[in-house]
Amino acid sequence: MSDDKMPLFAHLEDLRKRLFISLGAVAVIFMATFTYSEEIFGILMFPLRYSLDFSISDLRLEFVPVDKLQSTKLVFLAPAEAFWMNMKVAFVAALMFSLPVIFHQFWRFIAPGLNEKEKKYVVPFILAATSLFIAGAAFCFLIVLPFALGFLLSYKIGDFLMPMISVGQYTDFCLKFLLAFGVIFELPIVIIFLAKMGIVTTESLKRKRRLAIVLAFVAGAVLTPTPDAFNQTLMAVPIILLYELGIILSVFFTKKKPDGDE
Repeated sequence: MSDDKMPLFAHLEDLRKRLFISLGAVAVIFMATFTYSEEIFGILMFPLRYSLDFSISDLRLEFVPVDKLQSTKLVFLAPAEAFWMNMKVAFVAALMFSLPVIFHQFWRFIAPGLNEKEKKYVVPFILAATSLFIAGAAFCFLIVLPFALGFLLSYKIGDFLMPMISVGQYTDFCLKFLLAFGVIFELPIVIIFLAKMGIVTTESLKRKRRLAIVLAFVAGAVLTPTPDAFNQTLMAVPIILLYELGIILSVFFTKKKPDGDE
């Protein structure tokens, strides 16, 4: 750890500065994303209009149009609902585009507690954290949401029921899942930080592997909106793989150096 110690008020002032810069980056990019919010929302409609067709026999995985939903138009039930939809979509898009700046400011905030060698990992950290978040959101967008919407919008549809979706509810549903999966995919980095701080050890993580697997399936059951085991497994498996990746990387980052090494 660095020998330089900052008083509490200096930490709070530094935190305020980092938050201000991060929010400033989001605000600047928001002005651009709001201009193209209609186009961004058109992309967000993809999981609604296409379903993921998966065949185990010939290992086929492809997106097929949902004929009944290709011409579907979402309704809004309040005068300002469409406006707030554009605001939410633009804000989340701006947040994702701002991730490199946000992660850089986070690194600058924790940098005083790192040694000189660890401070050199700033670029790998920003690239890894941003890539993991985008990978989680993409996995949700391309895999989870098409399965979930395909199930939910066809559940007991018949002569008495038909889907009529509010644009606000659809937007909230999709954006919450995209952000949740983005955060979940940061698990390896969280594990590395916890191991580096001494809160957990690689040995304890290995011993609790079975518990982690159970918790991954519990998370899959809670966060996945469909009750079938396939979709729960679809979410649990990436969490387990990320947990294992975190263990492997924590071994590397917490490796003790031989005496005499800097």
